[in-house]
Amino acid sequence: MNILIWIIFGALAGWLASVFMKSNQSTLEDIVLGIVGAFVGGIVMNFFGQAGVTGFNLRSIVVASLGAAVIILIARALRR
Repeated sequence: MNILIWIIFGALAGWLASVFMKSNQSTLEDIVLGIVGAFVGGIVMNFFGQAGVTGFNLRSIVVASLGAAVIILIARALRR
């Protein structure tokens, strides 16, 4: 169930991160990067002993969006 939640929040987080970061990527790329970002955000939070993406709540959206923003920044750096 956690993976399904990561995918849903990842899609939302990728879109939110692309809006905040003014990304010029396609929507599909934003969603994929958001899913990866939600996964990364969840793993990082679990590494620090905190709950990552735990359900449909504000904290999970923030974790997934921050992870997506980091992944979008990395993708931008790799493209240059």
